[in-house]
Amino acid sequence: MDPARLARLQAVGAAALFSTGGAAIKSTSYTGIRGGLEVASLRSGVAAAAIAALLPGARRNWTRRTWIVGAFYAATVILFVLANKETTAANAIFLQSTAPLYVLLAGVVLLHERVRGADVVVMLVIVAGLTLVAFGPQNAIATAPRPALGDALALISGVTWAGTLLGLRWIGREEGGVDAAAGAAVAGNLIAFVVCLPWALPPSGDAQDWALIVYLGVVQIGLAYILLTAAVRHVPAFEVSLLLLVEPALSPVWAWLVHDETPSAVALAGGALILGATAVKVWLDWRRAPAAAALRAPPAAPP
Repeated sequence: MDPARLARLQAVGAAALFSTGGAAIKSTSYTGIRGGLEVASLRSGVAAAAIAALLPGARRNWTRRTWIVGAFYAATVILFVLANKETTAANAIFLQSTAPLYVLLAGVVLLHERVRGADVVVMLVIVAGLTLVAFGPQNAIATAPRPALGDALALISGVTWAGTLLGLRWIGREEGGVDAAAGAAVAGNLIAFVVCLPWALPPSGDAQDWALIVYLGVVQIGLAYILLTAAVRHVPAFEVSLLLLVEPALSPVWAWLVHDETPSAVALAGGALILGATAVKVWLDWRRAPAAAALRAPPAAPP
C-alpha cells in the first residue's frame, strides 16, 4: 500500500481509538469526583508506561519544557475523565474542542498578533457552538448525573488543551519534534498519575474495571499514539489535524451505542459549529503558511 494512504488510515485509526475514551470511562464502576480521580490516576499510570515502552524516543532528552507542557497535558487528561463522569460524552468532547478559540485569543492577548477578519468569524462561530453546548437544555441521566458540573470541567479542559497544543508546538520546534512531544505526553501522564494517586489508594474496582483501565491506557492512548506517530511521518500536519476531527465526531456515537446516551439536538448543533470552525481554522492556517503546515509537526495526543 502507498505509504501516504497507509498513513491516512493510521491517523483515522488513531482518532477512532481516541474517540472511545468517553464511553470506556463511563463504563467503569467508579462514581463521583473521587471515582473520576481514581480512574484518571490509574489510566494515566498505564498510559505513561505504554507510551514509554512503545516509543523509546519518548524516554530521552527530557527538559524543563517537557515538564511544563506535561503539566498542561496532565490537567487536560484529569479534567477530561472528570467531565465524562459528570456530563455526556458529546458535551465533554465538544467543549474541549473549543481549544482553537483559546489559541486564537492567546495569540491576540499574549503575542499581540493582528486579528484577521476570518479569525474573528471563526471565533464567533466557536463561541456560538460553545453557547449551544454549554447552555442548551440538558437533563441529568445515569451516565451524566451532574451535567452542569461536567460542562464546567470540560470548558476548563479546553483551556488546558489549548495550552498543551501551544506547548507541543514550542517544544516541537526547539527540542526534537515527535520524540519531544511523546516525552511530554509521558511526563503529563506521570504527573496525572501521581497527583490523583491519593484517591486511587487503596485500589478498588472489579476485574471489568481493571480491564477497562488497561484498555484506556494501552489501547485508547498508547496504541492510538503509536498510530498517530507513524502517520505524521508521511502526512502533512494540516491533513492529520483534519483527520483527527474524527475523534469528536465518533465519541458521542460510542456513548450512544454502549450506554444509550443521546445528546440533545442543541448540543449536536453546537458541536457541529465547533468542529466546522476548527476545520476552517486549520485550513486558514495552512493557506497562510502552506510550507510550514506541510512539515511533519509533532502529533498532539488527545486525552
